Amino acid sequence: MGQKQLAISALLWLTHVAARAQDGIAGINEANQKVRSYFDAGTNLMYAVGAILGLIGAVKVYQKWNAGDPDTGKVAAAWFGSCVFLVVVTTVIKSFFGV
Repeated sequence: MGQKQLAISALLWLTHVAARAQDGIAGINEANQKVRSYFDAGTNLMYAVGAILGLIGAVKVYQKWNAGDPDTGKVAAAWFGSCVFLVVVTTVIKSFFGV
């Protein structure tokens, strides 16, 4: 009687597992749609971060310029380059994923 109950329990468990299984393609498509739905908000956030970093960089460069530091041009180029990089990366990712 013990083996019969064990066999029935195993069969019921396997049926339960098979019933809960999903199609892998459906899960991937659902994840793809969720990521694409957040993409516009993410790109807007990246643009906002770039704008804030640009303002911070402008203030830092202005302070260095007023103080007469000799490396003002290097600092300005670094801040400007980082802001341009952020905008370019956002645009490239947006075009790469076709959103």
